[in-house]
Amino acid sequence: MGLWWLARKALDQDPVLNIDVGPPERPGPFYSINLRTPVITNKGSHLRRDLAEVKRVVPLPSYEGWLYDLKTTSGRFHAGIGECVVHNSPRRGLEFVTRKVTDGVARIKLGKTHELRMGNLDAKRDWGFAGDYVRAMWLMLQQDEPDDYVIATGETRTVGELVETAFSYAGLDWRKYVMLDPKFIRPAEVDILVGDASKAHRKLGWKPEITFKEMIEQMVDADLERHARSLS
Repeated sequence: MGLWWLARKALDQDPVLNIDVGPPERPGPFYSINLRTPVITNKGSHLRRDLAEVKRVVPLPSYEGWLYDLKTTSGRFHAGIGECVVHNSPRRGLEFVTRKVTDGVARIKLGKTHELRMGNLDAKRDWGFAGDYVRAMWLMLQQDEPDDYVIATGETRTVGELVETAFSYAGLDWRKYVMLDPKFIRPAEVDILVGDASKAHRKLGWKPEITFKEMIEQMVDADLERHARSLS
């Protein structure tokens, strides 16, 4: 259904998606998309559209996940892979550590709770602002040729730095409220995650504008406002 939706939105036509199972020597599902593209005839041009028939659906085995490239007759399908490394905003889910921290800070500041339980404070992550990353996505779509890009800040912060930044902004000493709890330590923790966005800098002219500190302050403000509304 994801392929069907993508083709429909990108090509502005109604496709029919067929799924077949390959033979034993080539196992796995195979997809074909048949677009209802009017053929060129001598009956007039009032029903004609640019041809964008999907001729081939090509799996990309070099990437993890279900990723495909669609080859069309007109070449109108403009697709590339954009890998965005850990982007955040006040809309980030509470199950992620950045929102867990900023939400916890807001709850403590407003007297809703008295502690925040955390796991590994030494893990390093490349945290960027979602608004900057969406701007990068827009820039990708303005290029004449599709390409693959990594979008990241190229800088890492520890979870401990995240905690200190958020609590300090709220005027709180994090050491008085943060409790280390072994149950929040992942058994297969990745010590560091960081991306190289040099290609995006070079080809798109993109660089992040919102700093890590500004991003965390925005998130704390949003959580303070949300929890304050529930008290009124």
